[in-house]
Amino acid sequence: MSSRNGVALRGSVKLDRPANFRTSSFKSRLPPSQSPGSAVRRSSPALFGTAASKDDGVPGRVRVAVRLRPRNAEEMMADADFADCVELQPELKRLKLRKNNWDLDTYEFDDVLTEYASQKRVYEVVAKPVVESVLDGYNGTVMAYGQTGTGKTFTLGQLGEEDTSERGIMVRSMEDILADISPQTDSISVSYLQLYMETLQDLLDPANDNIPIVEDPRTGDVSVPGATIVEIKNQQSFLELLRCGEAHRIAANTKLNTESSRSHAILMVQVKRSVLGREDDVASENGDPTHLTKPFKPLVRKSKLVVVDLAGSEGHMLEEAKCINLSLSALGKCINSLAENSSHVPFRDSKLTRLLKDSFGGSARTSLIVTIGPSPRHRGETTSTILFGQRAMKVENMLKIKEEFDYKSLSRKLEVQVDKLIAENERQHKNFEDEIERINLEAQKRVSDVERNFADALEKERRKCQMDYMEAVKELEEKLVSNQKPDHEGLIDIKCNGEGSGLSPSKEVAELQELLKKEIDLRKKAEEELKNLKSLGLYSQSQAGGDAEFLKVHKLLEEDAEHKKKLEEEIVILRSQLLQSNFEAEQMRRCLDRGGSGNGFTGIDSSAPSVRHSYPRDTGNGHKAPVSTLFEQVGLQKILSLLESDDANVRIHAVKVVANLAAEEANQKRIVEAGGLTSLLMLLRSFEDETVRRVAAGAIANLAMNEANQEIIMQEGGISLLATTAADADDAQTLRMVAGAIANLCGNDKLQMKLRSEGGIKALLGIVRCGHPDVLSQVARGIANFAKCESRACTQGIKNGRSFLIEDGALPWIVQNANDEAAPIRRHIELALCHLAQHEVNAKDMISGGALWELVRISRDCSREDIRSLAHRTLNSSPTFRAEMRRLRIDY
Repeated sequence: MSSRNGVALRGSVKLDRPANFRTSSFKSRLPPSQSPGSAVRRSSPALFGTAASKDDGVPGRVRVAVRLRPRNAEEMMADADFADCVELQPELKRLKLRKNNWDLDTYEFDDVLTEYASQKRVYEVVAKPVVESVLDGYNGTVMAYGQTGTGKTFTLGQLGEEDTSERGIMVRSMEDILADISPQTDSISVSYLQLYMETLQDLLDPANDNIPIVEDPRTGDVSVPGATIVEIKNQQSFLELLRCGEAHRIAANTKLNTESSRSHAILMVQVKRSVLGREDDVASENGDPTHLTKPFKPLVRKSKLVVVDLAGSEGHMLEEAKCINLSLSALGKCINSLAENSSHVPFRDSKLTRLLKDSFGGSARTSLIVTIGPSPRHRGETTSTILFGQRAMKVENMLKIKEEFDYKSLSRKLEVQVDKLIAENERQHKNFEDEIERINLEAQKRVSDVERNFADALEKERRKCQMDYMEAVKELEEKLVSNQKPDHEGLIDIKCNGEGSGLSPSKEVAELQELLKKEIDLRKKAEEELKNLKSLGLYSQSQAGGDAEFLKVHKLLEEDAEHKKKLEEEIVILRSQLLQSNFEAEQMRRCLDRGGSGNGFTGIDSSAPSVRHSYPRDTGNGHKAPVSTLFEQVGLQKILSLLESDDANVRIHAVKVVANLAAEEANQKRIVEAGGLTSLLMLLRSFEDETVRRVAAGAIANLAMNEANQEIIMQEGGISLLATTAADADDAQTLRMVAGAIANLCGNDKLQMKLRSEGGIKALLGIVRCGHPDVLSQVARGIANFAKCESRACTQGIKNGRSFLIEDGALPWIVQNANDEAAPIRRHIELALCHLAQHEVNAKDMISGGALWELVRISRDCSREDIRSLAHRTLNSSPTFRAEMRRLRIDY
């Protein structure tokens, strides 16, 4: 016997085992047409069972293949006159064992490999399925069992240095593992041990000759913590490790083999793989996976491949043979107990069975190859080996993947992400501060420019208004003087010495009113004098000259009345402009006192009043707001009469004033009672001027806030007018006003049918072509109001059937904009979806239109608690929605 590590045992030290019969005998029996490296039939995965395999066993059963060694030179001479004791039928996966010349025993295995089978075929049939399972996260075991000299070490541990086709299972397994893993995320570590005389020794560190076996009491896993662990990066380092281990393995010369392995060799390959695990896909009702999945989580799979080369039963020394036979006998007992489903399996009878506890009856996928020889002289050993394989085929394992949450990997990734985010945040913060500084400087410059420009513009406007006013007063005085009669001297005495230019605007207006009053008084006096003349009979005496004089006076009075009307219009306009200028100046002074935010202000003659535009009741210094002041000084009826003025500028200015008056709820009733709503509708119907239509629509929108006014708007055809305006207008502000008016009408339960029949809903949906966020916000508000009224009507039993919104094609736009970036649009559409979903008859249309997913999102992610709760209640109360969510496997 010799020791490969050079220990002082009898015999010479040989570092490389000669091929002996393991190489030469396998080669010698190959037919000329098939060399060891030639292509062979690729084995089917019958070893691990498929639906089409003959032995479709329970997944996890120990798979057993038998391999016949060809006759060696000594057997060819000694057994030349005898037939082989075994007969193989590989196509039937059967083996016949000759008991004598006329009696045969037949055995079936998972695969039967003849003496011509190549090393590649043996690997693919026996070991490759196990290696693939290890790469998938399962533990795996490949073990060779058989009589000394039948080719166990050749099958498992041949390095193939001279002929690569002779590479054994160990070498080929590592090739496949290295080809499949990722060096960046995965790792491979190897331990190489031998069990000699019931002592576990380290083949990579001969000094470590008594390694303990530790069993985890909680999981039952067996480990050898004292063994040397080498991390493998490439195939070359693994081959060097195998050479080192083989050099230290105990071997001896026996009758059947000149260099027989006298220890059980155990190669342990630990594979650690990082995977992105996730929960099962959410499946549809027919079992097909949908696009819904739960989020990924980092996992690490730890699997182990154990390759065991058992020693033969023949021992050179008595003590050595006893230990080998003891471990093999203990292994046989465990196999028998597992095959018979015994309640007790004696794994602790030997160290070998303790190491292989996971391989037989545990959680590993196990493949056993039993090697036999053809010689009839060793029929007993051959029979024992075959029966061992037969019993092993009855052992079933429970395969399990060992996955752990990869906290370390996740922690590393999170640390890297945090560092990146911190650096990015610092960069953004610096850029933000720089941008703020730039914006502040630019804003200060712009505020200074605006203040200067505004002061100049205000001064120019004041001078212009003052000059226009003085011109108007002067023209009025001239006309009054020219209309005075010669015989009524002293009746009208207008004094204007140019002092008006220095008076304040309010005094100038009062002076004009005083002049008008005097003119009216003079006219009345003239009419009274005429009547007196008639009553005294003077009229008959001077009839010839009196008629002409009377006609002249009558004509003058008519001209004065017409001039008075124009003058009153001009006074109203001048007064509103003056009040507006004062209000804007006051607003600008306030803005400048607060630091000049530059956000601007809104006045009476704003060209685009808001849907609900209101002004302060007082200016903060005890004075009333411009609109209220104008309302009291001029009178509502006078303002409304200007809506029918022939002068376009007067008409535009008047409709702006009415719109701003309508913004205050206190004025709305008086405006409607005075016929202002009818006048606004007439303007919307008859005028094509964009400014008039825009401001008139804004005024109607303000008036439509009142329920009583809404019915008047409907009775006078307001919906049709608004729909026509929506179809013709292109200006975003006009469309916003029209959409706001229709949205207000949509909130009236009594007007639902008429609103739809007169094209209100279609007009609202047509307005979305504009695309402006403010316009879309009003559209979304109108849809939400309409859906709310419909839901209320359905609950009260007033309405049945599908929603008018769905019938008019609003659902696709609602679903498309349900998650809009603009908060007002998103909030209104979320409310509309919830109200539509409350009526069961709409459920199928909403599911087919994709609204169910938005409802689920709203119930989970909506920022407003009331909307989120409403969506949650709606989903739970609808049987159709609940059934669809169960079908889609949506956890809710």
